[in-house]
Amino acid sequence: MPLRVYNTLTKEKEVFEPVTPGQVGIYLCGPTVYKPSHIGHAVGPIIFDAIKRFLTFLGYRVTLVINVTDVEDKLIAEAKAQGVRVPELAARVTANYCDAMDKLGIRGIDHMPRVSQHMPDIIGLIEKLITRGHAYASNGDVYFDVTSDRDYGKLSNRSPDEQAGQRELVSGEKRHPGDFALWKAAKPEEPPETKYDSPWGPGRPGWHIECSAMGMRLLGETFDIHGGGLDLVFPHHENEVAQSESATGKPFAKYWLHHGLTKVNTKKISKSETDADALAKLTLSNLLSVYPGEQIRFFILNTHYRSPIDFSDEALDARRKGLESFYRLFERVERVTGGSAYGGATPTERLPAETIASDDRAFVDEVLALRTRWIDAMEDDFNTGAAIGVMFDLAGSINRYIEERKLEGAAPDSARSTALAAGRQLVELGRLLGLFEVQPAASSAADDGLADGLMKLLIDLRQQLRKAKSFELADSIRTRLGDLGVTLEDRAGETGWRRG
Repeated sequence: MPLRVYNTLTKEKEVFEPVTPGQVGIYLCGPTVYKPSHIGHAVGPIIFDAIKRFLTFLGYRVTLVINVTDVEDKLIAEAKAQGVRVPELAARVTANYCDAMDKLGIRGIDHMPRVSQHMPDIIGLIEKLITRGHAYASNGDVYFDVTSDRDYGKLSNRSPDEQAGQRELVSGEKRHPGDFALWKAAKPEEPPETKYDSPWGPGRPGWHIECSAMGMRLLGETFDIHGGGLDLVFPHHENEVAQSESATGKPFAKYWLHHGLTKVNTKKISKSETDADALAKLTLSNLLSVYPGEQIRFFILNTHYRSPIDFSDEALDARRKGLESFYRLFERVERVTGGSAYGGATPTERLPAETIASDDRAFVDEVLALRTRWIDAMEDDFNTGAAIGVMFDLAGSINRYIEERKLEGAAPDSARSTALAAGRQLVELGRLLGLFEVQPAASSAADDGLADGLMKLLIDLRQQLRKAKSFELADSIRTRLGDLGVTLEDRAGETGWRRG
């Protein structure tokens, strides 16, 4: 089926047709770097990194831009509170954010523009809006005139009057209550490094104009996909649309993709509104010190991007068990085939017909059908949750095949090759989501000989109990070990164990 995406602008799923055939430009609103990034700041980058991977798999040349807002009123206030300069605070928080992106497996960012580096682009765009009659200067500020844009509100279906109390400080006089700041005059008491020269006097840009200027600089006046959280639809993205299209007379972004919000106890996570102690536990640095980056990524991708994510330690732990079921399968494939499932070459790898025994044909057809289902899920508005569901089905099929073909014991080499190829297909599908990039360390045995010896003792005792038909007691050993986080695996002629 053709790729379809849900467009916030039209409120419909549409067939995806890029502005320039074969190329895709994506702009995602990134963090304001005044406080350490939290789990909510990881959602968009993880989703759009996976989207880029899939679009690349489909054959597109993709450019992904995620901006950093390092010029903003909140930065000035926080730097003052900490007794540091604004550039120092911004650099520290940005470095923390970039480190988290790396640990989360986000490899697809092509440009990470800083607002401070794009002042000429921002000022030039504001001047164009004034020239075209869509903006006006007032006491050192510059405002966008919402009454000059007949289409204002087409993205959010909201009125400009609803902007009252939004993220904006003003000092000049507005013509209309819904007019929003493009440039804000500096106050005398503000630090000099936050004041930029402009035709209207020293100051800094408003929140919305920054993304328009950087997006157009890096992706062109019209590009394909603009992403962000649902909380940005109004006023941020609505104002981006108004000022960009008023300046160029062209559509700004063809498709608007908005991901659901991350919530704790039904409330949206926010740097400014979430309790400080609770927020500290949700920072990416803290979470990544407790959970592997792949586990957090897997947790987020299990939900369709437009749905809210209910975050909790319990929810993360539940997803960990699902992720570890894949790890156990890959260990099993390596054990019975002698080859690593992580050794596949490309995501397009097929199971070669000439190496498949006739009695394996049904299994191979099942694997290829599941692969098609996976692609169909991703082509249906990048449904990563459904795609991961297909991966669980594929894992189940591979485990059944290993059982039916008795690969834990004697089996033909052709069957082992088929199982290995199927395992590699599963890994490659996962890699299109940014999963399974690195093989985890084997967890079947402990580092010290004492634990290994004790486990062998318990396994031998369990075997003796089973031979004596004391099945209830033998089962209690497995159950008690499971409560301690140890899994027993009965194989042909032996029993193995692993943590998790």
